[in-house]
Amino acid sequence: MPADAGLRLAALMLAWLGGIALQLQQPRLWTAPIYALLAVAAAASAWAAVRMAQRGHRPATPTARRRLPAAWLAAVLAAALAGFAYTGARAGWRLAERLPAALEGRDLELTGIVTGLPQPGPHGLRFDFAVEAARLDGVAVAPPARVSLNWSRGFDADPLLGVAPPPIEAGQRWRLPVRLRQPHGLMNPGGFDLELWLFEQRIGATGSVRAADGSARLLDARAGRPVDRLRQRLRDAILLRVADPRAAGVLAALAVGDQAAIARDDWELFRTTGIAHLMSISGLHVTMFAWLAGGLAGIAWRRCGRCLLWRPAPPVARWCGVAAAAAYALLAGWGVPAQRTVLMLAAVAALRSGGLRWPPLLVLLAAATAVTLLDPWALLQAGFWLSFAAVGLLMVGDPPHRRPAAAAGWRRALQGLRGGVRSQAVASLGLAPLTLIFFQQVSVVGFVANLVAIPLVTLLITPLALLGVVWQALWRPAAWLVDALAQGLALLAASPWAVWSVPAAPPWAAAAAALGMALLLLPLPPRLRLLGLPLLLPLAAPPLDRPAEGRFEVVAADVGQGSAVLVRTRGHLLVVDAGPRYSPEADAGERVLLPLLRNRGETRIDRLVLSHRDADHVGGAASLLAGMPVAAISSSLESGHPLLREPQAHDPGGPPQGQVPPRAARSLAVERCAAGQRWVWDGVRFEFLHPLPGEPPPGTPTNARSCVLRVEAGDGRSLLLPGDIEAAQEAALVARAGAQLRSMVLVLPHHGSRTSSTQDFLLAVAPGAALAQSGYRNRFGHPAPEVEARVRALGIELLRSDRCGAWTWDAQGASRCERQAAARYWHYQAPPEDAAAR
Repeated sequence: MPADAGLRLAALMLAWLGGIALQLQQPRLWTAPIYALLAVAAAASAWAAVRMAQRGHRPATPTARRRLPAAWLAAVLAAALAGFAYTGARAGWRLAERLPAALEGRDLELTGIVTGLPQPGPHGLRFDFAVEAARLDGVAVAPPARVSLNWSRGFDADPLLGVAPPPIEAGQRWRLPVRLRQPHGLMNPGGFDLELWLFEQRIGATGSVRAADGSARLLDARAGRPVDRLRQRLRDAILLRVADPRAAGVLAALAVGDQAAIARDDWELFRTTGIAHLMSISGLHVTMFAWLAGGLAGIAWRRCGRCLLWRPAPPVARWCGVAAAAAYALLAGWGVPAQRTVLMLAAVAALRSGGLRWPPLLVLLAAATAVTLLDPWALLQAGFWLSFAAVGLLMVGDPPHRRPAAAAGWRRALQGLRGGVRSQAVASLGLAPLTLIFFQQVSVVGFVANLVAIPLVTLLITPLALLGVVWQALWRPAAWLVDALAQGLALLAASPWAVWSVPAAPPWAAAAAALGMALLLLPLPPRLRLLGLPLLLPLAAPPLDRPAEGRFEVVAADVGQGSAVLVRTRGHLLVVDAGPRYSPEADAGERVLLPLLRNRGETRIDRLVLSHRDADHVGGAASLLAGMPVAAISSSLESGHPLLREPQAHDPGGPPQGQVPPRAARSLAVERCAAGQRWVWDGVRFEFLHPLPGEPPPGTPTNARSCVLRVEAGDGRSLLLPGDIEAAQEAALVARAGAQLRSMVLVLPHHGSRTSSTQDFLLAVAPGAALAQSGYRNRFGHPAPEVEARVRALGIELLRSDRCGAWTWDAQGASRCERQAAARYWHYQAPPEDAAAR
């Protein structure tokens, strides 16, 4: 292909990708006619480009020569408009599949088929459900096409849900009584975007099965989904035949794509050592499977003389590889990463079959364009950028003309070994900036771990896991290899420098790092390459924005139905409460607070305040204590509480639920919070106002013991954190502290419960803003309608974490809601009547 033609084609594809990227920044979708008009404009621009190009190729004249650049500009504009309009139109169709707000919380009867792999747990079952029909009070309604359901035994849940679910299998048709809600997740700076994930999976609602009266009915045990039924049988067979839970989980993930089968601690091990990408059906596995299948198909085809007369072997091998990759991706659940890889392989095979000899990087760009045709939102996924960057780095770092000539015997093996080490070094170093941008951490031991794990997992463990489908005895040696790999990884992960973490970098630092890495890896003169090093420094050590002396910053994290607040001064960090436990396997400390703290560049908690023992305030404390150094704890917890015990000797099976793991053992000051305790950090004053000193009387409710903390900056800005105190404690505080309660911001007591936030208390505090930390459609009804009305009647701005997300109050006094600041069209949007409560 001529160089100028390649550049123009690349410009068109980049324009298409740019149009998609621009549309993905929209906080709200436009109406459908606007996207239709943009599509018409794209078509008109393309037509104009063709006409100008035709006239520009006529006998050379000054006018004709001017028309050619204009034609290509029009073509680029057409591609950008087409990408924007295409993505916007598809987004509108997908949002139309969501549950209408009027059906939220209503008792519906759904009929449909179980899809995917049902995920059993100690307290219930989660599964996806393809809805065929829905009825409300006997009347047919329009349901979402696909919902995610939980059939719970009642872990911290409504007693109506506490019925053990029957065996649920993929492909069964059920009639289920359910309650649904629109897709809604937590919104924290740098946190996981659950609503985007649900949007990409085309899940229009989440909900729970309400089958306490036995009204659920199995209608057909084999209604469809044969591939999903096969996947579940294989998954269950692996879990039954492989005794080691760790090995069984890894083999199930590699064979049928069940990543949930891998335990949380094992995922942490794989992330620490940088091989997590190998433990799911990634592009590497699908590509390797396609390569092996295509190679075998080519060998077999060459042995058939008549076959060669009909078609040459290379294109047959390529398309057999694509077909095998598609089959493997289907067996693995046809996830988005697998879809991207199959489409990329198909695009490359089509180009080669068409006789198009494009440069490798142009082929890569064409594959990315093909992927976005299927899934425009792939541009938002770290896996998209990491997978394409890895291939591009290998193309740039090891081009064909620089590869040594083939040798014989041991020299060929040595060349292959050197090439493998070089490729791994190029990938590890080249992907490090992207990894830091997306995850704020990179595995220092990942290079060594991947040198062993990539060939072991891709060439031995994965093939054995798949061949075990035919001969289950092969799962045993695969399990031995998994165990051996895990033991080696544990040795690497034990190093204190196994992972390097950095704060989230600003966009300019990320762009500079990308340019710096390109300079280092491209085949450029050495002096020019060295210019890339200083460009990496802002990403390696991003500037931290800390409050000035005498000021503080507040982040009220979005943890759902619970409480967790960060208070940062110039040189100290205070964390008040640690959020709830979501399940026996997950809590707010691990899922929300640790990622949030690392995103902000925090390396130590100077004081952790646990206001009282309720699980929605201390449920994440064990994970927080295990994951980050804590200098001191202030709490109202009773002596002997598991969170306050000194950790014992190492237990390979892990600590008891709620107890601090052994690696958290360190010098830790523990004291009971009491009125009158005060301290000053960096010119900011902290004081406990409740409870009174001494042991509380026997039978005192835990809410009544809550630590009440007031924070005041040198400039007078103030914050009151009252825990879950109720009306009696509020009255005592008003009588005892009086004007001392006055604060600019109040976190509403007990999440806005009707038992708290009395008129006298609100008048005494006189806040400008009040925040209710509560979960979306929580079963307690927090904040109570009467409390909301009382707050608004006093002219106080009401903030709700379910509609605001994480709330930040910076050192200059400016505030922001994460849900509004980072709004995208796939995010939950509160009904217009609720706009007054952010």
